[in-house]
Amino acid sequence: MIRHFASNAITLLILAMTMVGGIIAWGNSEMLKPGNFAEDVVFEVKAGDRLKGVSDGLEAKGLISSATIFRIAARYNGDDQKLKFGEYKIPAYSSMDEVLDLITSGRALAYQVTIPEGLTSFQIVALLAEEPMLTGEIKDIPPEGSLAPNTYSISKGDTRASLIRRMTLAQHKIITEAWELRAEGLPLETPDEALTLASIIEKETGVASEREMVASVFINRLNRGMRLQTDPTVIYGITKGKGTLGRGLRASELRTKTEYNTYVIDGLPPTPIANPGKAAIEAALNPATSNFVFFVADGTGGHVFAETIGEHNKNVRAWRRIEAKRRAEEAAQAAEEEKAKSE
Repeated sequence: MIRHFASNAITLLILAMTMVGGIIAWGNSEMLKPGNFAEDVVFEVKAGDRLKGVSDGLEAKGLISSATIFRIAARYNGDDQKLKFGEYKIPAYSSMDEVLDLITSGRALAYQVTIPEGLTSFQIVALLAEEPMLTGEIKDIPPEGSLAPNTYSISKGDTRASLIRRMTLAQHKIITEAWELRAEGLPLETPDEALTLASIIEKETGVASEREMVASVFINRLNRGMRLQTDPTVIYGITKGKGTLGRGLRASELRTKTEYNTYVIDGLPPTPIANPGKAAIEAALNPATSNFVFFVADGTGGHVFAETIGEHNKNVRAWRRIEAKRRAEEAAQAAEEEKAKSE
């Protein structure tokens, strides 16, 4: 009797194992079966989504045939805790196994956010606040100069705070490496001072080819104990970085003392006045060799440089003639347009 019972038990165990094996094989077959959707579909896994909600959503959109099988497979493979939020482009006819691999891989659709050089930290925070792919708030304005302008790849649902951290780490890396490779004999004692000078260079010129020359002017002035006398520092002292001035500087503002007005204070202002790019930082720490201590706009977007006040005044007069001609042409054009409207 005992042998008969043992024989039956073994038979039942074999049958059970066969059934389990069959179920596993069937489930595996279902996971590998091509999907029934003929076009690529974008599916979003939101931050905080759980496996059940995701699998139900996939089934509702016809992207998987069975949410239950999908969940069992995910748990069996240890993928149930590996969901990565973001938007995923699921290729047509993807199997459930391929869908699971995609949404646990982090290969989400990438979007780009471009942070231009020369924005203040306040302006960057405002720009990120308008980016619809990002989430969350930035509670505090980052220190001026601490953010690296660049084009950043993001996924939908990334937090604004996480992007700020990436920008901060990137800027720290840039200034650290540039500081190690700086020219000898610069009148800059710390990387922070280098960032401050770089921010002034960034605001003074958008012409890549003249950054090093602009840097040389400021380095020469610092070495000679001359005030920097740069308009962007006056503007920052007025706006505190919370936007543009929206008008030209008044002569009285050049004489009004603020801690940033380099027409009034000696040396560098206490902090950067914007977030400089890598090229401006490198220019500040490896300036051109020159004797120039003046520069003024040349009317074409660049600048003309001078070693003496006499040369500089001559260049200023030339620039004023260019500006006067430009204003006269604009006035004439406006008059022509008004005349055309009235006819």
